[in-house]
Amino acid sequence: MLAVRLPPEIEERLEKLAKTTGRTKTYYVRQAILEYLDDLEDLYLAEQRLIDLRAGKTKAVPLEEVMKRYGMEK
Repeated sequence: MLAVRLPPEIEERLEKLAKTTGRTKTYYVRQAILEYLDDLEDLYLAEQRLIDLRAGKTKAVPLEEVMKRYGMEK
């Protein structure tokens, strides 16, 4: 269970959307969190890869090599 306090204007927008579409506010809050969480995870992973690359823990692979490896040559 999670309780979230929203600014009144956001609450109003959410309420209007829910009434207009016949879905619940919970549905839209869940959808927004899932989508944003995916983006945050992607960002975190990209930042970690960059940190590892700069620290010499990993190395970059040229795009041409990746394309060749997976049979995607031009």
